[in-house]
Amino acid sequence: MFQSKIAGIGYYVPKNVYTNQDLTRFMDTSDEWIQERTGIKERRYADRIGETTTTMAVEASKIAIERANTTAEEIDFIIFATLSPDYYFPGCGVLLQREMGMKEVGALDIRNQCSGFIYALSVADQFIKTGMYKNILVVGSEKHSFALDYSTRGRSVSVIFGDGAGAVVLQPTNEAGKGILSTHLHSDGADAEKLAMYYPGASGGIWLDEKPKWPEQELGGMLMTAEMLENGTAFPVMDGQTVFKKAVVKFPEVIGEALTKNNLTTQDITLLVPHQANLRISQFIQKTLKLNDDQVFNNIQKYGNTTAASVPIALCEAWEAGKIKEGDLICLAAFGAGFTWGSASSVGRKHTVIFKKTKIYC
Repeated sequence: MFQSKIAGIGYYVPKNVYTNQDLTRFMDTSDEWIQERTGIKERRYADRIGETTTTMAVEASKIAIERANTTAEEIDFIIFATLSPDYYFPGCGVLLQREMGMKEVGALDIRNQCSGFIYALSVADQFIKTGMYKNILVVGSEKHSFALDYSTRGRSVSVIFGDGAGAVVLQPTNEAGKGILSTHLHSDGADAEKLAMYYPGASGGIWLDEKPKWPEQELGGMLMTAEMLENGTAFPVMDGQTVFKKAVVKFPEVIGEALTKNNLTTQDITLLVPHQANLRISQFIQKTLKLNDDQVFNNIQKYGNTTAASVPIALCEAWEAGKIKEGDLICLAAFGAGFTWGSASSVGRKHTVIFKKTKIYC
């Protein structure tokens, strides 16, 4: 059985920078209020027209493919993680395949929100290990800015998120002790409604305490109504306190699970690259695991929470900054809506473009 290795990585963030001060033009907020609660100073927003979740993914994918010393024509499977697809259906995977001029390869869309990239990486790992595919493009991309509530009513959610994309190319390796070592995926849907976007959806609101008012007709008319757009129920909702309490427990747990599985400890970690959910969560995890500042990489200050894109963006930026070197142990972790969370681990080849002999844990 083969092992999987990350052979190439790339990321793309839009050129449009919106600082916390910029957001005060749209809502009652302040730089101090946002930084105190999230640690975010600014974020990137995609062009309103012409730039999409797919087009950003294309830019990140081009870099990852080039760094993997391969071509788009050699990609034989796509796994695309996002909560903000270009269309309700079809998914972004087929759009990416089309825009990059790839052959008729399989395309799988992952809807696991903040942990989407980790789930996608785990699925790709299984395909590589069994020998089914040899060049899998794994992408996380988000365009949050097109659908958030940029008013005082929605400020607790909208100030957190930014746009961007990250991608990796996964390939097989026979080198002993190299590649992805293990993956660990979890979910708990007990509090699914605490971080969610209810509409458009097909539930009819049966899971909600406050039921929507649907039009009087026999069929149809239950995906979205004008009233939902007017009263704000069409926007994402988040109980920040519930999310925080769950995340600060599950983040350390899943990191510990990966380390234990591979007979390692937190002292072996060179760099922890957590999903960029909230700087306060990352700081809490760092304190819990007793890691020093040099052992944790955060870029949420610049980009906000880019959901499924945050792990590959942060990982790529850390590598480009020289924070990942040969022999380093890199820990990745993600937790998000659902709630879902997971872990994965990898050791790169000595001559690999991206990680050399790096070990990667999610």
